[in-house]
Amino acid sequence: MAYSSFTLSKVSRAFHLETVWKRGIFSEIAPVEPSAALTTVLERNLPFALTMGTEKAKSELIVAQVLIELCLRFEHRVSLFSGIDFNVDASNGLTGVCDFLVSLSPQLVDLEAPAIILVEAKRDSLIDGLGQCVAEMVAAQRFNAEAGNDIPCIYGATTSGLDWLFLKLAGQTLSIDMTAYQLSQCDKILGILASMVSQEA
Repeated sequence: MAYSSFTLSKVSRAFHLETVWKRGIFSEIAPVEPSAALTTVLERNLPFALTMGTEKAKSELIVAQVLIELCLRFEHRVSLFSGIDFNVDASNGLTGVCDFLVSLSPQLVDLEAPAIILVEAKRDSLIDGLGQCVAEMVAAQRFNAEAGNDIPCIYGATTSGLDWLFLKLAGQTLSIDMTAYQLSQCDKILGILASMVSQEA
């Protein structure tokens, strides 16, 4: 079993998670205005991403651009990884490739704990990506614990590029925000991601 094999119900049962669905978990977080550079890039890339329509195109042309902006805002105090092997616990199926992983470390070459945000890009359905994303979040929780990093929350997102759904894992409690944020709310998406880096969400 690998991350991609998990559904939300499977991962909840396997790791004894209490799942809470709630609307507007991140709604009070202040927006962060995107830079002129990001706005220009998204306006330029969006037609290509929509025309191609593939998961890969949306990941590269939209999702990666938003996450790069996040890293630049924190002046490289965080690092971004894309498409890396994140093999944490093979006996429990916590192995496989993460679409995107943000770490609270300036180390850009090798992943160092603490891992804080997992972003799973899906072609269309945000719900279909939940199981895989949550499994990666559980793995990040274990990865941090093994390295002795006391990080209270792990965050996640599933996104089609156009829509973003955010999650939070604190101990055994998984909170899923039922509010999907659209790319047109890029300032809100950036605000939520920034609050996750700051552990304020």
